[in-house]
Amino acid sequence: MSRPFPPRSSSSSGPFVRVNGKIRAREVRVIGSDGKQLGILPLGDALNLARAAGVDLVEIAPNATPPVCRVVDFGKYRYEQAKRDKESKKHQHANKVKEVQLSPKIDPHDLAVKIEHAVDFLCEDMKVKIALKFRGREMAHTEFGFQVINKFLQEVAPYGHPDFQAKLIGRGINVMISPLPRNKRAKSPRQPEAEAGDQRETPQPRPENNHSGAFANNPFVQLEANR
Repeated sequence: MSRPFPPRSSSSSGPFVRVNGKIRAREVRVIGSDGKQLGILPLGDALNLARAAGVDLVEIAPNATPPVCRVVDFGKYRYEQAKRDKESKKHQHANKVKEVQLSPKIDPHDLAVKIEHAVDFLCEDMKVKIALKFRGREMAHTEFGFQVINKFLQEVAPYGHPDFQAKLIGRGINVMISPLPRNKRAKSPRQPEAEAGDQRETPQPRPENNHSGAFANNPFVQLEANR
């Protein structure tokens, strides 16, 4: 059963796509709904073909000669296109590399902060390059640098794995960490914080002051208690 065939607007986010009555070419190369080539047809015949199938004629390659059109439901086409774009962006995101610099004498707190940053990058499908540099006489005890690297790799193991074994190159140790697949990767530690954001403790009422005649915010109460 055919349906009304008004020109559809493609004013959605992304590149402009001509559909149905918006197509301007006199003849087009048509791809059927099953993916088969239907050859070059006059635009009117292609529109009638799409109308008979109850779907749309979508211009998918406007710069070709003649333009290539596909017989498909436009809503389905936009969904498939958005899905492909998302996958493409995901791969581009995975190609990004973030560098984390360390030192053999790094403070434990600073090391924990660096680890948190690396975990965040890995959870966003980014690679992380670890660069530990030795200065001056630190080169005499490179084992301390490897201890820091091994500690770092151990902490991020639920989120990523090293592409190669840590190596001493020049005056530093370098190692590249790739994110684990999503189905094998631990959940981002930031996620529980976001979920618990709405479940934070409600402010508790202040305990009543047992000192009769005292002000509610008497600054001397604590001083009297410490006598």
